[in-house]
Amino acid sequence: MTGYVGPPGLDAARIIDHLGMKPLAAEGGVWSQLLLDEHSSAIYYLLAHDDFSAFHRLAGPETYHFYAGWPLRLILLHPDGTMSRQWVSPWLDAGHRPAFTVDGGIWQASRTGGRQPGSWTLVGTTMAPPFQPAQFELGSRDVLIDRYPTAADEVRAHTREFPPSPSS
Repeated sequence: MTGYVGPPGLDAARIIDHLGMKPLAAEGGVWSQLLLDEHSSAIYYLLAHDDFSAFHRLAGPETYHFYAGWPLRLILLHPDGTMSRQWVSPWLDAGHRPAFTVDGGIWQASRTGGRQPGSWTLVGTTMAPPFQPAQFELGSRDVLIDRYPTAADEVRAHTREFPPSPSS
């Protein structure tokens, strides 16, 4: 029903090398800039099976575009205290979307849907207005669990041990 999308034999190391991707230290995954101007920004972003994008929020909307690999699983924590999930891939019959926009102010985390060694997901993200580092906030495990107790398992699975953020 859902699985890998892409050329046979394509692996994460070849993509990382070809696209000149570099680690995204605190958040996780690897990335490379595709576009950055006064109007918008776009990046390539890859997650391997043993990595995840830690909970973070941005001031503006971010649109994900699926390119190849396994479906991307987004976990979203909304300002009203609820949690939702969205799959990003071409598998429309499974309820997935090939592109999905996360509104500004929503906590988001993600990981590849492939769990076996060697699995990966390649997406792009676009922001307009463009990404600004000062508008990025990495989530604190304790603060997020306090705010979203029903999502505690997802928060533990998608946060890293860093000093707490000054705001929630």
